[in-house]
Amino acid sequence: MQDTAVEAGDMRRIMRDPEAFEVFYRKHAESVGRFVARRVTDPHMVDDLTTEVFLAAIDTARTYRPDRGSEVAWLFGIARNVVATEQRRAARELSKNGRAAGRRSLDPDDIARLEERIDAERAARPLLKAVAELPKSQRAVAELVDIDGLSVAEAAAALRIRVGTARVRLHRAHRSLRQEPDALPEPVVTLKGAS
Repeated sequence: MQDTAVEAGDMRRIMRDPEAFEVFYRKHAESVGRFVARRVTDPHMVDDLTTEVFLAAIDTARTYRPDRGSEVAWLFGIARNVVATEQRRAARELSKNGRAAGRRSLDPDDIARLEERIDAERAARPLLKAVAELPKSQRAVAELVDIDGLSVAEAAAALRIRVGTARVRLHRAHRSLRQEPDALPEPVVTLKGAS
């Protein structure tokens, strides 16, 4: 296989070129998997949703605009939608009859690897819980910047809002979180831009 990276301006290649998609996938699979593992605790679901993110990326590659943010910011925007869609679906399914059907079998190595990823992301969960209490618009920016490590500009691109709007929402989120001293576990994550 040729080792060519997907050029930022030619994301559409991943739609039609399996080699370009493989390079793209290898480049971003770990960070997308971590993103999902911070929000989902079931290893099967982490694997399934990570796959869904890349399938959605293939379908929407033509919408990627490098001037709005990095590839990873674009993928995190897709991942937020995939995880939210799954959470809504799961809530509906739970109210009907539970969730047990439709999972593909994972071998023990896959389960062990996904459980390790879930454990590694466990430290971020208290911050996610505190952030979950914020208004939705502030929460979205705070998650992407403070938990997922995107820049404010990348978070704005992922959310399809202006950078200035993202900065204001992040500032308000930080102010709210600092007003609740018990909301943030001290050693977990230092808020970006907090003084």
